[in-house]
Amino acid sequence: MTRPNSQAIAQRQKDRLQFIEQYLGEGAGCQDLRSIEAITGDASFRLYFRVQLTSQDLILMDVTPDKGSIMPFIELNKDFQNSGLAVPTIHAFDVQLGFVLLEDLGSTHLADIIEVGFDKQKYSDLLQWLPRIASMNESNWMKPYDADFIHLEINIFRQWLVESWLGMQFPKEFEVQWQSLTERLTEQMLSQPQTVMHRDFHSRNIMYSGEKGRLIDYQDAVVGPVCYDAVSLLKDCYIKLPKEDFLSLREESFQRLDAAGVLGGMTYPQYIYYFDLTGVQRHLKAAGIFARLNLRDGKPGYLQNIVPTLLYVVEAANSYKEFQWLATWLQSEIIPSIKIKLQS
Repeated sequence: MTRPNSQAIAQRQKDRLQFIEQYLGEGAGCQDLRSIEAITGDASFRLYFRVQLTSQDLILMDVTPDKGSIMPFIELNKDFQNSGLAVPTIHAFDVQLGFVLLEDLGSTHLADIIEVGFDKQKYSDLLQWLPRIASMNESNWMKPYDADFIHLEINIFRQWLVESWLGMQFPKEFEVQWQSLTERLTEQMLSQPQTVMHRDFHSRNIMYSGEKGRLIDYQDAVVGPVCYDAVSLLKDCYIKLPKEDFLSLREESFQRLDAAGVLGGMTYPQYIYYFDLTGVQRHLKAAGIFARLNLRDGKPGYLQNIVPTLLYVVEAANSYKEFQWLATWLQSEIIPSIKIKLQS
């Protein structure tokens, strides 16, 4: 991974300050800049800063152009807002420099609230957002979520977690089963009704300013399987819901999506099947990403989430005879190896 030199960092800091000062001069009257404080970033290449002004605080999102464009974030912000979804207000942006000045939503995520005490009503409220997201119009800024991309996501687990982080050779005796698993997961994800999905609709991407929830990190939205966002929320990599509440909320997610007419007439047993296998794909990918964040991006803080994430896969795979080999392999070899690795 290429790291910026000191001269590039100094120039970036200068550009950042000039951008903020320009906003103050042109869009915010006579407010004075008091401080710029770095905030711990998310699991991405984006940097965040809290910009303290005399009368208010703002958030600066910083994306160097070589890492990606801010345009999906800008345009999808409009799309989500137009669909009645609560997202942060954008005050100013510079596409060439990769800066976005945002409303400051504070620092309280759904995850913070749930860690204090589980609040089922919060989840029930959030399930009302699912039909709004699913009913959005497809945007040109949404990347294709096709078979090739689904295959790529699944193999993040194999490449980054099994082979790169654990240093294990992928078992030759599992090659046929792995290919069959990949094809089956891809097939079921593409056979579902294809709707807009946030793609990371979970407890760390929902913020609360007072009692009002706000949705963030929506720039990777795509058109894909209709139950994906429900899986993201209810089988969260960071929080495991109480069993009875999970079952109740899963049924409620079905009812809300069905009432919105986006399920194409599927039955609840069909929904559970899609929900389970979509979860297997998502959680294999997520576990691999956590390992990649450590190896490639120097972010080891996500390693602790790998085992809980893979336990979702074990639970789902054990429910289907054709995938029990995966559950057994994870339980007998992969998870024990991860635990040893984390202790070293």
